Amino acid sequence: MTSTVLIVDDEPAAMETMEAVLSGEGYNLEFAESGQRALTMADTLLPDLILLDVMMPGMNGFEVCKRIRATPRLAEVPIIILTALDDRNSKLTGIQAGADDFFTKPLDTQELRLRVRTILRLNRYRTLVTQRENLQEMAWRIISTQEEERKRISRELHDDLGQALIAHILNLRNLQASLPEHYRPAFETLIADANQTLSKMRRLAQDLRPALLETLGLKNALETYCNEFKSRTGLSISFEVDPDFPELSDVYSVILYRFLQETLTNVIKHSGASQVWVELTLDEKNIVMMVQDNGSGFQEKDQPSYNGIGLTGLRERLMIVGGNLRLNSSSSNGTIVSAHLPLEEQLVSREAP
Repeated sequence: MTSTVLIVDDEPAAMETMEAVLSGEGYNLEFAESGQRALTMADTLLPDLILLDVMMPGMNGFEVCKRIRATPRLAEVPIIILTALDDRNSKLTGIQAGADDFFTKPLDTQELRLRVRTILRLNRYRTLVTQRENLQEMAWRIISTQEEERKRISRELHDDLGQALIAHILNLRNLQASLPEHYRPAFETLIADANQTLSKMRRLAQDLRPALLETLGLKNALETYCNEFKSRTGLSISFEVDPDFPELSDVYSVILYRFLQETLTNVIKHSGASQVWVELTLDEKNIVMMVQDNGSGFQEKDQPSYNGIGLTGLRERLMIVGGNLRLNSSSSNGTIVSAHLPLEEQLVSREAP
């Protein structure tokens, strides 16, 4: 991406000199011959760097610098002040006006070229960091919004549809009791089907938004889920957690809970394992959840197409918050899938909106 440099000077000879110095660097060079023109062009161009002369009629460079810094959309644009003034007070005035650097005329062309290159590189880096932070913040909001919607749907399934099914089952019972005996077996089948639907609906509501997280906290919710999954499937599951494991943000907790849900589902569907080990640990930099099984294993490129969010979906969710997913699988040693989340103070302490 080509960087735009706005050169502000009322002397044509000075502009020509700076053009000669910078023209071979691949920049898009723009020129303004006055302070007022510089403000107009800066607002239009949003340059990556401004080279600003001080001694100009009408509005000097110090005033231009102040006005740029007072304009929100231009406030972060780097500014190098160029001037023949080399006294300490002039330099202090330039710094107070908001200049990033101060270059004294006559110009050392090699030094100017290097300073421009360095400032543009640093500014691009700051821009990338800001964009990354903004994207991460947006990602957190997306996950939080998704979970809020899951919570709403779960509540409606449990409260509205659940109550309707219970009322339906009671009505079937009442109708069954009032009918002749030979109709009753058919009604028993209908009632059994309705109860099965109710159980599936409740499990779906639980999977959509695990109330266990809110009532028990992450560690207890994970252990409870492992016990329920073991009871439901017969799969032997060992769960261990670091005793010093901290409280996490809602987003982190939900991601880890979803990770456990998906990996255990994949184990029971695809691995043929008889034993699973789940560990939640903490080191200096990461939160790590590992799920290991003694199943048949597979190569990641040959992984089955899961009905859930799958390994790709898990990896994407982890990447959103700066984490990663690691997979190690072989036919002789089963499969190990682990989630690694960065243990950063601002992430651990942040609460989902």
